[in-house]
Amino acid sequence: MLSKSKNIILTIAASDSLGMAGISVDVKTQQAMGAHSLMAVTANTAQNNYEVLSINPVDVIPLKEQLQALKDLPISVVKVGMICNIEQVRVIANFVSTTGVPLVLDPVLNSSSGFEFFKTKDIAAYVDILLPLCELITPNLMETSLLTRLSVSTPEEIELAAESMLLLGARNILVKGGHSEDEDYCRDYFASDEKCFWLSSKRQLTKNTRGTGCALASAIASCLAGGFSIYDAVVIGKMAINQGIRESYSVAEGKGPVSITRFPDDCVDLPRLTTSFVDVFNEEKFLPCDSIPLSLYPVVDRAIWLKKLLPAGVTTIQLRMKDLRGELLENEIKKAVEIARQYSCRLFINDYWQLAIKYGAYGVHLGQEDLETADINAIREAGLRLGLSSHCHFEVARASYHKPSYIACGPVYHTDTKKMPWIPQGVSRLSYWVDALDYPVVAIGGINQQRISSVAQTGVSGIAMITAITDSSEPENTASQFIELINTSK
Repeated sequence: MLSKSKNIILTIAASDSLGMAGISVDVKTQQAMGAHSLMAVTANTAQNNYEVLSINPVDVIPLKEQLQALKDLPISVVKVGMICNIEQVRVIANFVSTTGVPLVLDPVLNSSSGFEFFKTKDIAAYVDILLPLCELITPNLMETSLLTRLSVSTPEEIELAAESMLLLGARNILVKGGHSEDEDYCRDYFASDEKCFWLSSKRQLTKNTRGTGCALASAIASCLAGGFSIYDAVVIGKMAINQGIRESYSVAEGKGPVSITRFPDDCVDLPRLTTSFVDVFNEEKFLPCDSIPLSLYPVVDRAIWLKKLLPAGVTTIQLRMKDLRGELLENEIKKAVEIARQYSCRLFINDYWQLAIKYGAYGVHLGQEDLETADINAIREAGLRLGLSSHCHFEVARASYHKPSYIACGPVYHTDTKKMPWIPQGVSRLSYWVDALDYPVVAIGGINQQRISSVAQTGVSGIAMITAITDSSEPENTASQFIELINTSK
């Protein structure tokens, strides 16, 4: 039997005598997320649920020796928590810069009770030395204010402070909102040169929230070590924290820690992702796609395909046209809607939501790029269903905010139909989405006759197919065979 290798994370942080923060939480979280943890201790702390009794920094030489012992291992990510002094900052910075390993920095500067872990007079040097090395920094609101010397009491001020940290050299920022005065939601703000967005989750009423900052940074670091993009990593990290708070526990009769025991796998923990701050969330869902599964879901480029495929038993179809404009486009959509009505077929129009509303199509299918321009409320108010494409955790979080009728996940396999930057997810990742989401899931991408049964066995509601049907010499018979395969595979 071959041995299994794990991604390696180096955690540089303090020990917590209570076992609810620092290295103890880092190691638990990283192992739960599938990584192996190396450790370098910066301090031994004496603390409990009521006070910090003492911070006992590790001398620079023992810290250097700890790092020296680990430098030749294949470390994927360095996760740094509490640093006690500027001398430790320099040692850590030298290690990160010479090894070239990505740094996730959780800037633990003060305790929630106000105990000063790092001297305020040295924060400017801390910023100058460490921020340019950061792949990601995850400050809370108080830490953000200390690092930038800016007020962070409003969404606009938080966005400005994050921009300031980008200018100071950090590549990605996640400002945590757990200590805000918002009683209903916890809102985190992410910023990079490429994307900025808010992650919002309903607050959970529990006293057991010790170690949330450590666990969040460690969950994100684990995802980065596993090859996830930074955008996916922060969404998964937020899911993991929400799950960890739900499954937290008390110690004796006092406060307890968050408890992340596995990779997050429940839609209830998925944050709402919006590109701008949203004060009030719309809780209204799109209409469901009836009780009958979507089944075979051909994607075609002309209305004539409906005349061919609907008599073969197809009950869901998508009209996707990229080469028509003006009157020709409108006439094609009008014709398709008329044919679909004759067969009581669920017709989704790709992209052209205004025309779908005008002619009363069953629904609209949009890609992620269309969410910036489409009037989602107009589609909902017209009584149409909505399907949204997604390829990763970031896009699923963004899609779920709109509460669509279904979410399409792919590519399941490699496809040449459309250029995509995403690695094929495979059946295992598709199964993950079917189990994790409380939306009907549509599988799409590279599915053919040899693969359709294994895809259907995941429990997806629909299987979208393009060339496997449209390139067939007998598309009607092929569609009938595929429907039979789907029905017998479930």
